[in-house]
Amino acid sequence: MSPSPCPDLLDAQARLASHGWIAPKAENFRHLPPPPASAWLAPPATPTTKPTTEPSDPTESWHVRALDAAQADQFITQYLNPAIPAQRAMLFRGLPWPDESDAAHFGWMHRATCQRGLRVHIAGDPARHAAAPLRLMLHIAPAAPFDAPLLVIDVAAGAHCVLLEQHAFDPSANAGVQNLDLHIRLGQGARLQHLRTVAPAPHDRLAHQLHVTLAEGAHYDQALLASGSAYHLQRTQIDLHQPGSAARMGAALLAADATLDQQIALSHTAADTYSAVESLLLASGKAHAVLNAHTLIATGADNANVRQRLCAIPTSGQPRVVLRPHMEIHHDQVQAAHGATYGALPDEALFYARQRGLDEASALALILQGLQRAVLERALDDPELLRGMGLDAALARMTQQHLARSTA
Repeated sequence: MSPSPCPDLLDAQARLASHGWIAPKAENFRHLPPPPASAWLAPPATPTTKPTTEPSDPTESWHVRALDAAQADQFITQYLNPAIPAQRAMLFRGLPWPDESDAAHFGWMHRATCQRGLRVHIAGDPARHAAAPLRLMLHIAPAAPFDAPLLVIDVAAGAHCVLLEQHAFDPSANAGVQNLDLHIRLGQGARLQHLRTVAPAPHDRLAHQLHVTLAEGAHYDQALLASGSAYHLQRTQIDLHQPGSAARMGAALLAADATLDQQIALSHTAADTYSAVESLLLASGKAHAVLNAHTLIATGADNANVRQRLCAIPTSGQPRVVLRPHMEIHHDQVQAAHGATYGALPDEALFYARQRGLDEASALALILQGLQRAVLERALDDPELLRGMGLDAALARMTQQHLARSTA
């Protein structure tokens, strides 16, 4: 006898059935609507599918490891199967239900289709406060053509962690679908420097949602390097609800004849909070890309300091680009600034690069890599971290791929 579905699974299915999918003119998606709901459901098993009693190794498609073996005792991983009610309860324990935003539909869909889960607990140790931060590498590959993983990362009070999150996709495989939910919770005074690389195959469809909650004095820094695909949503929601919490986000985004939708939602509801958002998009061909940044400063958020900067550079063709910086301010005693720029590189930049003996293609790649690297460095507040974690090589490779697709 198969186990009865969990109540929260039934609730998610009922929510989708009663509320439907994302409306065509939903505010967050009106410039770049997602594929229909059917695209985010696992296909039914075929009659030729053979049941198996052999449990698969969950670490085959994703795993976490310390870059320094001596730090292996500073974190704990727990792989959980949402199909088993007891493990599902452990996996979703303490996580909020999807909110009422347009993007909540992806959250409900994820609850209804989640197939695998991983919890990571990063320990805090006052004795290690002055020592080097814990450096982790998180490798994620699709477990199947349809993939709906859930990842929960808890960083204990006072801990400092550098996390390199790498996504691997097979360009020779058939089109894949991935709906990922990632919850990050930082304890008091904790810091997480989060480096993410997401380069799907051109035919893949992705929706990644990150939910970040910070305790008092916690700091979250994210550097995102991502490229477009048939559909690619990167949404990050950050709650700055405790005094002294701070978040920085920098993104280098590339879209060549592809779609890419970045949505950032920050909420300041406590005093002395800080957030900075900076995104740089390189678009070419018939790309369709949207950069959305929304920051809420609530009543009582004394001395909140907020920055937004969205930039886009067309590298060839006639891409469709929408830049939407937005601040919702309900308090007077704050500092806030935002801006958006769209335009080609000045001819002088290429001219001076050519004076160094480079051909035009190499000069353009060098300039674009430098611009992207600067954005990522500012997000991490550590110029050496990108090189030390190997992101320089990924940046060069993805930039070259973008330019090659732009001229194809």
